[in-house]
Amino acid sequence: MAGTKGSKYYDIFLKHKVWLENINGDDIVGDGKFELLLSIEELESLTAAAEKLDISYRNAWGKLREIEQNLGFAIVDKSRGGKDGGSTHLNAEGKKLIEAYKAFLAEIDTLMHDSARRFWAKVND
Repeated sequence: MAGTKGSKYYDIFLKHKVWLENINGDDIVGDGKFELLLSIEELESLTAAAEKLDISYRNAWGKLREIEQNLGFAIVDKSRGGKDGGSTHLNAEGKKLIEAYKAFLAEIDTLMHDSARRFWAKVND
């Protein structure tokens, strides 16, 4: 909230988005793709991650392929189905990427909160 109840800024909020893109401006990881990677890490299955996020397997597979293409290297290890089904695991690079991204987002949220507080204090003076 940006002001006290009844102030003209009461229902106005500062929002922000952060994403990674390559030098060509191609999207690598933003909110949706990050959620996909977190779900793959948790469930160790692209199919299960897609179901959890309520997206099609084809859509999830396309996003994962796009991430890897735009990065220029693989971040998951995949094994095809069979008797016990397939699996998709984040490899070492993938784990490093999402852990660093998680920490970065937490830091950005803290900075944005502090900055927004100062902004609204100036606006409401």
